[in-house]
Amino acid sequence: MAFVYILKCSDDSYYVGSTTDLTKRIEEHNNGLGANYTKKKLPVKLVYYEECQSIETAFERERQIHGWSRKKKEALISNMHEKLPELSKRYT
Repeated sequence: MAFVYILKCSDDSYYVGSTTDLTKRIEEHNNGLGANYTKKKLPVKLVYYEECQSIETAFERERQIHGWSRKKKEALISNMHEKLPELSKRYT
């Protein structure tokens, strides 16, 4: 089991990551042991996560979400999945 997750940082930015131990990883972020990006924006708060079958699948999903706009990430966080297609950069 693995997870892809979104953190909200103290400056209101979002950080997307993946892990096999969500609780431990969030703790690491908040202790300054996470990514360089989050070290400068503590504390962070978990606002979204998905379970994935493997760390490879979680990493693929992480890369997908990284490319999304802030509005599209917020629609995902708010469970407004019906808005995701219209918020896609490639949507016509």
